[in-house]
Amino acid sequence: MTKRKEQYNEATNLTVSHEIRIRFNETDPLGIVWHGHYITYFEDGREAFGRQHGLTYLDIGNTGYTTPIVKSKCEHKLSLRYGDVVTIETTVVDTPAAKMIYRFKIIDAKGEVACTGETTQVFLDAAGNLMLTNPPFYEEWKRKVGLLK
Repeated sequence: MTKRKEQYNEATNLTVSHEIRIRFNETDPLGIVWHGHYITYFEDGREAFGRQHGLTYLDIGNTGYTTPIVKSKCEHKLSLRYGDVVTIETTVVDTPAAKMIYRFKIIDAKGEVACTGETTQVFLDAAGNLMLTNPPFYEEWKRKVGLLK
């Protein structure tokens, strides 16, 4: 079987780490984090990334665009439990396509990867039309952070 070549590269210089503590209400009756909460942790990571790099949902909304998620992927490696302190590492993926791709690693206190994932967001204008090219604000952001020359 031929392995598919990576289409886009992670911009590893654009990785943000954000620490959270697992709350009681995020666990199931076995005391393990319910699988659906990992997507929320990815959201926490994306927001931390946005705050650090000027790319929050509010920043984007102020430009007249929205960025709905059209794809998400989550792979569970280890269980997390109530009280665990974990680090969410969020990295943007450099792609020429009109979309934002983020990759995530959730790392436990021992430094082990508990979960990996990825989300893809597209750009919609104020009328809800899908953008087929990157909006001007995103092109400007990519230049600012060194992804475009």
